[in-house]
Amino acid sequence: MAPFRISILPVTAFQQNCTVLYDPASREALVFDPGGEPGRIHNFLTRQGLAVQRILLTHGHLDHAGGAAALKGLLDAPRIEAGQPPVEIWGPQEADRFLLEQIDRQQQALGLSGLCNVLPDRWLADGDTVEWRDFRFEVLHCPGHTPGSVVYVERTARFAVVGDVLFAGSVGRSDFAYGNGPALIDNIKTRLLPLGDDISFIPGHGPGSTFGAERQGNPFLA
Repeated sequence: MAPFRISILPVTAFQQNCTVLYDPASREALVFDPGGEPGRIHNFLTRQGLAVQRILLTHGHLDHAGGAAALKGLLDAPRIEAGQPPVEIWGPQEADRFLLEQIDRQQQALGLSGLCNVLPDRWLADGDTVEWRDFRFEVLHCPGHTPGSVVYVERTARFAVVGDVLFAGSVGRSDFAYGNGPALIDNIKTRLLPLGDDISFIPGHGPGSTFGAERQGNPFLA
């Protein structure tokens, strides 16, 4: 597998990890969860000379998806002018449609601004794959934090983007009306941890970790 690089841009008041995965040779990139500050994300991509191939969402919360539509617009403008196809937004699983359609109302309730409703070009389902260059991300539907949360796992690179399903030393909130704590823990224990202790992951907030470190030391998984 060709070398790759990762840059993390914490965005919004929630310091959500917008993750940019890119090939240093071709300068092609994927953007995971551009939850806000689309201008800042776009400026970073422009400064680095990165060409975004796809935007991927892990779930429908505003801090993960609220900047996706605006970022797509910024990226599409020169592409359309050059006769190139637009950048597509993929994910999450369709059970999160109601969250994506209410981002504007959610931000008002939280006193935020600048975030927009968005619907993806393609919903993702359990067992789907996202292929990009040498990467083949497996899509795992892991509800509990939200009904449509998905995790992206690249087995060869031993790397995953997990959104708010799992954190270093913690797990995603499940105290929403649509949350399901037992399902969340079950998905982590039966679907993520068995993939291997050596898999590194980037969560939706805070520092990264490995499945092995969380299996051994995460108090929510004891």
